[in-house]
Amino acid sequence: MVSKCVLYEGRVQGVGFRFSVKEIAQGYEVTGWVKNLIDGRVQLEVQGERDEVEAFLQAVQQSHLSALISRYTIQEVPRLEGVKGFHIR
Repeated sequence: MVSKCVLYEGRVQGVGFRFSVKEIAQGYEVTGWVKNLIDGRVQLEVQGERDEVEAFLQAVQQSHLSALISRYTIQEVPRLEGVKGFHIR
């Protein structure tokens, strides 16, 4: 089980980015959340088996959202406790 935090930069707010990420997540066995940050970025926290998390993050990058992302960073974070499903915050 791995947990990752991804910060997306670009035109990622006000364009349905979080909704699209949530839709993509439904095709994978992952839990977590996605939210807008006050500085204009979007934060994604995701947890699951390593292969599922990697496939999910790759699907986000290969989706129509890639045109909106100018930069992103990924780092491993401590396990998310008490999170079920995938949510928009």
